[in-house]
Amino acid sequence: MSLKPIHGVFLALCMLCSSTFAQNFGIDELQQRAESGDAEAQNNLAVMYHTGQGVPADINEAIRWYNAAAEQGRANAQLNLGVLYNFGMGVPQDHGEAARWFRLAADQGELMAQISLAALYVTGQGVPIDYIEASKYYTMAAEQGDPGAQMTMAEMYLSGQGVAQDHAESARFYRMAAERGEVAAQFSLAIMYRDGLGVTQSSEEAANWYRMAADQGHIAAMFSMAALHETGDGVALDLSEAYRWYKAAASQGHPGSQNNLALMYESGQGVAQSLPHAYMWMDLASKLADGPEQERYELNRDQLEVRLSAEDLVKAKGMSDRCLETRYAECE
Repeated sequence: MSLKPIHGVFLALCMLCSSTFAQNFGIDELQQRAESGDAEAQNNLAVMYHTGQGVPADINEAIRWYNAAAEQGRANAQLNLGVLYNFGMGVPQDHGEAARWFRLAADQGELMAQISLAALYVTGQGVPIDYIEASKYYTMAAEQGDPGAQMTMAEMYLSGQGVAQDHAESARFYRMAAERGEVAAQFSLAIMYRDGLGVTQSSEEAANWYRMAADQGHIAAMFSMAALHETGDGVALDLSEAYRWYKAAASQGHPGSQNNLALMYESGQGVAQSLPHAYMWMDLASKLADGPEQERYELNRDQLEVRLSAEDLVKAKGMSDRCLETRYAECE
């Protein structure tokens, strides 16, 4: 898990809280409150010096006030100090010191500190690589509703990394993230229902989660929805729906969908028969796939080629070139 986005979130959140605090009390009163030992004021004043909001930017003053608030146990100041040490901002980069501050904040329930400390345990920066400790803090963050941490814990339970392998727990965390709209979690949960892994097998539930992911543009979920409608597994058998989903995925460069769409054009199932369109999609699939799949798609294309007239073959090759050149904007 990348830590770079965490810094951006940290600044955005802290700028908001400092701005609100400053509006409520004014810069002078904020300074007075900080000097009198108010930890919240100290952290917000630090952020203002850090960002140059209402005062001249001064990283040294920012660090002084972060330290004052952090030493009093202010969790967001501890998080902020951890970020500074983690990235070497105004202080020498020191992942061990970052981990120390992150841990103090994380143990108080600071979400971003939990994620940041877990990431350090995964990468071994400032602390030994320890997937058990990483899972502990990712779990804390996941239970607070962070979808990235939920996804991570689902994968850790699926593989048994840092925790005992537990497919039911994996499905539970995937569901948490899926219900928050995390598209990769929706797709993974669909697979678990498809295979009965950690949940009672259900083609209908699999289709439900595939559809949610497909509606968000997940290409493999689109392909899966098409295949389900083509066979009637968990959904109504509906070749026009199969065509629609294959077309959606094919138009995003998915070779398997392109090949299956070509077969539908070839047979006239779910769409009016058109051998030039079938050739076009087979040709695109053969250009984008690799390995054994590419060989299979090339064979499909070459077998179809002999059924086309010379005129239709020229037309079909032109359609394929134009479709690819326009990034699927002109494929008719």
